[in-house]
Amino acid sequence: MDKFKILITDNQDRFNINIDKITDIAYKMLDYITKDAEIIESSALNHLDLAEYNLEVDIVFCDDAEIQELNTSYRGKDTPTDVLSFALFVDNPDDKFIIDNQIALGEIIISTETAKRQADNQNKKFDDEIYFLLSHGILHLLGFDHPDEGTLEDMLALQYEMTNFAVNKDLINE
Repeated sequence: MDKFKILITDNQDRFNINIDKITDIAYKMLDYITKDAEIIESSALNHLDLAEYNLEVDIVFCDDAEIQELNTSYRGKDTPTDVLSFALFVDNPDDKFIIDNQIALGEIIISTETAKRQADNQNKKFDDEIYFLLSHGILHLLGFDHPDEGTLEDMLALQYEMTNFAVNKDLINE
């Protein structure tokens, strides 16, 4: 059985999403994180022997209208956002999201329209912005958060680290 199960849904039709490439990148990001004892110790998985489990992540690509509806419903913010994460395992410690040694981490929702605007504003490639948002979502699914500037800087550094590893290039210095 694969160590990671990545399920991708593409609800938008404006941008081409390479499902195989995204699956590969997500797999590499999860592999990188789970092999780093320091990162795992800081995560919600720190009490588990990960050799015994498989991790599942759902990724949804959507447009601004869909993510705005979700952002309004779940965060009370009536505006589009770039990425939302719904962390099943982290947010529901009393519930069991482990079935047959598979941990359902949760769902990452990425707005391709917002990602494109952000990429353009930062002179980045669209795909690189998608990968960076994916890394952000994965970290949230593992229990990382950024309630203040210091934790945001730490989380962004970890995002760059895992994204650079997964895509095999330096996104910071491009």
